[in-house]
This record gives sequence, structure tokens and C-alpha cells, in this order.
Amino acid sequence: MEAEIGTDFPDDYRAVVDAYAPMQINGHLYFSHPATERWNLGKWIRETAQVWADLDWDREDWLEPEENICVVLDLQEVRFGTKDSLIPITSTDRGEYIFLAPLPDRTGRRICAVDHDGSWYEYRMSFSEWLYRYLVGEDMFGPNSSAFYPGPVLLEPLPMSPGDRPAPMYGPERGM
Repeated sequence: MEAEIGTDFPDDYRAVVDAYAPMQINGHLYFSHPATERWNLGKWIRETAQVWADLDWDREDWLEPEENICVVLDLQEVRFGTKDSLIPITSTDRGEYIFLAPLPDRTGRRICAVDHDGSWYEYRMSFSEWLYRYLVGEDMFGPNSSAFYPGPVLLEPLPMSPGDRPAPMYGPERGM
């Protein structure tokens, strides 16, 4: 999958996917896995990138300033699904998406989030830091976007077949 896209995913993202996916975390955040047929990460990335690429990004007349991806993320061109573009890596059941994207100076990557209203936000941090902040209730999809649940993190394996009903699991007590 990484060879097809032309880039390596961050080690911390791969560690979460390898250890837990396919999984829904705390009732909202979904992770797919490249070695599953039903929840295939490569297929999801290709299909999701295509949907986003098919949008008319040149129509600035209908965009609010925070919805203009070129302005918010300092992009010259809007592309999805390749190493030098936005690569979708996870989403929520609330219509939010997380993308990996190169920094404008191409010296590294950043996390880019889009909320359900189409507003874009940049987070210059590692994926593991972004995930930690999301799980402790910070607004990681823009203002007023937190989805905090006290107590242990809820890990719900996704069903691998129509009749599969995997049991939820919980992380350790967090003292929250």
C-alpha cells in the first residue's frame, strides 16, 4: 500500500493500525487495516482520496475562508492520495477526516483535519500526539469538536463478517 501511494506512513500511525485496526475508538474514530478485506485501509484511502479529488476546489465563490483548503493549508494545488498530496488516514462517524500532508516547505508532514462543515485545520505534530490530544478531549477537528469520554478508552473491533459481533475492549483506567 505504501509503495502504491509512494510514501511511508509515520511509524506511530502504523503502530496504532497494526496493533488495533480495524477498530472504532471511543464510539467515533475509525481505523482500517491493510491486511483485511472488509475494512481494507488501501481501498479506503483510494476511494476516499477519489471522492475528495472529485470536488471542485477552484470554486472559491462558495467557500468561507476556513473552507478554502489552499489558503488554510498554504497549498498551490489541491491533490489527494499521493505522496506529495493529502492522504486520508482516518475518519469519524461525525463526518470528520484526518489527512497526512507535506509541510509547505516539504521538510516533513503535518496532520490536517476537516470537520463535517468543510472547515480545514492544521496540526503540526505527530500522529500519536494528535491521537492523545483527541482522546483526552481537546478540539482536534477545529473549535468545539471535542469528543471526550472519561474513563478507559473504548476499543470496538469492527466485524469481519456480517454475523460477527466482536466484544468491545477497554484500555487501562486513565483517572479521568
